[in-house]
Amino acid sequence: MHALLLTIFIDTVGFGIVLPLLPFFAERFGASPLEVTLLATVFSFSQFVFAPLWGRLSDRIGRRPIILFTLAGMFCGYLALTMTDSLLMLFLARAFIGSMAANSGVIHAYIADVTSNAARAGAMAKVGAAHGLGFIIGPAIGGLFAGSDPTNPNLALPFIIAAALSGAAFCIACIQVRETVAVETRAAAAKGQRSLGRVFLEAVRIPQLALLFVVVTMTPFVFSGVETTFVLWSERMLGWGPWQNGQIYTFMGITAAATQWFLVGRLTRRFGEHRLICAGAAMIFIGVLLLPHTSGTVGLCISFGFIVFGVSVNNPSLSSLVSKYAHSSERGSLLGLSQSCSAMARITGPAWAGFAFGAFGPDWPFFSGAVVMVVMFILALRVKPAADSAKGRE
Repeated sequence: MHALLLTIFIDTVGFGIVLPLLPFFAERFGASPLEVTLLATVFSFSQFVFAPLWGRLSDRIGRRPIILFTLAGMFCGYLALTMTDSLLMLFLARAFIGSMAANSGVIHAYIADVTSNAARAGAMAKVGAAHGLGFIIGPAIGGLFAGSDPTNPNLALPFIIAAALSGAAFCIACIQVRETVAVETRAAAAKGQRSLGRVFLEAVRIPQLALLFVVVTMTPFVFSGVETTFVLWSERMLGWGPWQNGQIYTFMGITAAATQWFLVGRLTRRFGEHRLICAGAAMIFIGVLLLPHTSGTVGLCISFGFIVFGVSVNNPSLSSLVSKYAHSSERGSLLGLSQSCSAMARITGPAWAGFAFGAFGPDWPFFSGAVVMVVMFILALRVKPAADSAKGRE
């Protein structure tokens, strides 16, 4: 597991380098605010399509081959960004990277394979912490090498560094990451595996699992909208460039890493995943409501502190609850479908945020996010603790 966490960390550093720079890169090709947010949408659409496919394949051929293949794909995708010379090519490269980054369900299935039900949320939170640590270093590197000039940032070198880091993550995974799916389980999955459509239809017949599939969409809907419009908001409202935005992303990474590494496991054992989801929705609500009323770095850090804490407790708690309903031979498929639901939210979230930004004003992506969190809180009150069923332990 530690080797997997190191691999995730290194790969996320590369992802974090690129993320704050994409809006500036897109604007070089004349992209509108809506087109900038659609960059996130096309990324998430690729994840929506590929997440259940990678999960299904990982049940049949193992987690390790899928993890290695997607890491190699990330390396190729970042290299493609360095050669992009049009908005169309940028969208195509972003879509390809999204398809390779759709391995979260496989990674969560890997964690579920090697942990007990009681320890699962804490272990999945450490995956999030590895992502958070990557975001501490990645945006700082991206901002440092791109420079502070919002009109003429240097983008080529950060993209090359991102590609090199993904290549390093692939090499480490080749050596250190071991297979977790037994040969017998893979054989059973290959022989009797149901279609993804049937897995999904039978899953939503379970009331609590259907409720979880709905709730799992709400946090990424709001956070992806905030994340993709914040750079545009800060550029217009504060005159910020890549360096200043990189600092905020770094703070977000520190908060996410600290919350998920040190707190989520303890909080889960004390309160349970179902209560953490309610608390997370409340924290995100406070953060997005405060965000448009802040004007300095300290105020923005406070707002994002609430938001990131809420996201950091919600995501591993929801993944842990979903995994407890999955048979071992279909764990990757069910978690892949859950990640596909999240990806759909990351498609509609930035699209709505970009529309609201242009049609109603720069603050409206945040106000509408607060409304969604109220709905999530109400629904989360109906989520119950998952029983440690035999299915979840097989």
